[in-house]
Formats: sequence, structure tokens, C-alpha cells
Amino acid sequence: MNRLKLSLLALIASLSVSTLGASIDIIQNYSAEYGGNPAQQGAINIGTSVYFNPAGLMRLENGTYLVGGIQYAFGDQNMNSNGRDFSTDLSSPIPNFALYKKTDDSAYFWTIGGAAGGASLNYKESIPLIIGSGIDGNSILKDTNVKGTNVYGQTTIGKAYNLTDKWSASVALRGVYGIRSLEAKTTANIPLPLPPALGNNKELSIDAERTAFGVGAQLGLNYAPNDRLNIGFRYDTKVKLDFETDSTTEGNNTLIGGFIENALLSKYPVYRDGVKTRRDLPALAALGASYKVTDKWTTFIGGNYYFNESATMDRLDGMNVDYENGWEVSVGSEYWINDRFAWLVGFNYADTGAPDESFAATEYALDSKLVGTGIKFKQNETTEWTVAYNHYFYDSRTVENIKYEKEISSVGINFVKKF
Repeated sequence: MNRLKLSLLALIASLSVSTLGASIDIIQNYSAEYGGNPAQQGAINIGTSVYFNPAGLMRLENGTYLVGGIQYAFGDQNMNSNGRDFSTDLSSPIPNFALYKKTDDSAYFWTIGGAAGGASLNYKESIPLIIGSGIDGNSILKDTNVKGTNVYGQTTIGKAYNLTDKWSASVALRGVYGIRSLEAKTTANIPLPLPPALGNNKELSIDAERTAFGVGAQLGLNYAPNDRLNIGFRYDTKVKLDFETDSTTEGNNTLIGGFIENALLSKYPVYRDGVKTRRDLPALAALGASYKVTDKWTTFIGGNYYFNESATMDRLDGMNVDYENGWEVSVGSEYWINDRFAWLVGFNYADTGAPDESFAATEYALDSKLVGTGIKFKQNETTEWTVAYNHYFYDSRTVENIKYEKEISSVGINFVKKF
């Protein structure tokens, strides 16, 4: 019975979904152009500044701009335990939308899109369930299926304005809505001649959804000392998110099922119906620069720092995890081949700050390297399109004899229309 208890606890402990991006939860691929050149922190760009460097909007031409696009991330996540692979396909659309109006005196902007999270994962053939002294929990469970989804949407409304002819600033409010859902099914398969009434060989399932809404602020500065160099800074404050759980469990009306449920929810109360827990989005500081080498060629460099240590992330008895601060650095290039087409290329390295104890089947934030490229097409003086592709090369990590691996790519398209 204790072995069964530990198996189900290990199963449910793993049910949250990993991010695609550079930090524990936060993503940075706010637009498709990021895929071709992730170093957007100091860019002056009609398609990306509204997301990455809003204070830089004051360096654009006057007008009303509509931005929209979608990215599609795909790949797989794999764990290897005792020579057995546990894998799942990853699939996630990431839409983005922005509207802003720039005048001589100020710019007002509004964005909608993803803020954090990752993709839907479905482990159809169980997950590693190592318990005790290397005991395989899958030997006493069967037909185990784990599904999880982790999605955070955001909307940002703000204003940019000039401080001097070289300095500009921006202020904004951000609203974030997060959904962390899970479904898990398994069947007790104890190799003993137990009476059917006890619940052996009966399915147990949990269906839970955690939701939260929070508000944060965004501050920005931009410095353009001349017509070639630009430096941008953005600070997103921590967003406090109090998640509330709506959960149902089935198959708990037998001795074994009830025992499993009680053991599970007493150990991991975050999944108990009605429970409220904090899982904040950490504060973020972004700094970058762009330099126009020639009239056709611009280079970019940028970095982000994630204040994970100051954010409260699911701190509950028995499952506290002390995250370290994360960081990333990016470089990029944009070269205009002619008046219509530009070639984008970029590189990013990310250190997530995730400790070993945070690793589980559907949440393991591996350090990564991103390589991307893309094409920008200027249809006319008021319309621009960008198509980009990138690939993440993740560092594998072995924790408690389980090897964690990821392989993710994304492709996206973005447009900008000036009125």
C-alpha cells in the first residue's frame, strides 16, 4: 500500500507544463520576428518595439500601426529512466496583436499575446515513477496517461513620451491571466489476490484546473545618442498570481482509491478543490542596443535578467522549490538585400535558474541555445511582412537517474500595417 501511495504522489507531483522560453515560466517570443532575431531589447522596429522596447516607439514615424501574427512551436520532450523512454509531442500556437499610435508628443500602445507558459503535453504511456530505493512505480500501476496545459495570456496598455531629443520613456499596466490544467488517469495493478471491492484494477483519475489573474507595471527608457546607435531598457514588475484550483477526482469510492486520494491531496494540497496558492511571474529587466553599421546592415545585442528568487512559486509544505535567478543573452543581425527584402539571423543563450528539485515529467526548464533566421518583406510603404524560423538546442540534464531532454522548433509569420 505504501508503494502504491508513493507511486501516485510521484505521478501527480509532475503535473504542470514547462515553458518554451528562457525562464521558469516567462516566454519572450512575443512576435514572429523574435524567432529570426531574438535580440530585440534595443531595436527601433515597427513590428517589435511595441513589445520589447516601447519607449523606442518615439523614434518611429508618426502614424497608427496595426501588428499581428502567429507562431507555431513544435517538437518533443523525452525522459529516459532505466533504459525506457517516456516521450510526448509538443504543439503550441502563439498569437500576437498590437495597436499603437505615434505622434510628435507621445505614443499610446496596446498589446495582446502570450506572457508565459508552454504547450499542451500528453504522455500516453506513463512517466518515470521511481520511488523508494530505485523501485519502478509503473510496476504497480497500468494504463497511466498524463495530460497538462499551461497558458498565460497578457494585455498591456501604456504610453511612451519624449524626455529630451535623445531620451524617451514609457509606462504601462499589464494584466495577466493564467491557466494551469492537468488530467491524469491510472489504474492500480497490485500483484496480489485482493477482493475487487477494494478497488484493485479500478481506474483513478484527477481533473484539475488552476486559474489566476494579476496586474503588474512596465517601465521603459530609450536613448538614441545619434542616428546609428540606440539603447533600450525595459523593466516588467513581478505579477502576483493567486491561483485557485477547481478539481475533481473519480474512482475514490473504494478503499484503495480513497487511500490514494487522501494520501495525494494531503501531500500536495495545491490540487485540492478550492485551494489557493501563489505562483508569481517574476520581475524582468531587459537591456539591449542596436547599431546601424551601414544603411543596409544593423546589428543587435541584448540581455534579460529574471528575478526568480523574489517571486513566490507554489511554496507549500512538502514541495517548496528555491529557484535561482535566470538570465539570457542574444545577438542578431538585419541586412537589407534590396529595397524589398531583408535577411534576419540571431542567436540566444538562456540559463533558466531551475534547480534539480524542480524537475518533473512535464516541467523541466533546461538551459538552451536558440538559433534563428528569417526574411522580412516590405510589400509597400505601409505594409511589412516577416517570416521566421528558429530551433532550440537544449542542454540535457540527469536528475535522480532520469535523463531529461527537449527538442523544440518554431515557425511564425508577422505583419505590420501603417495607417
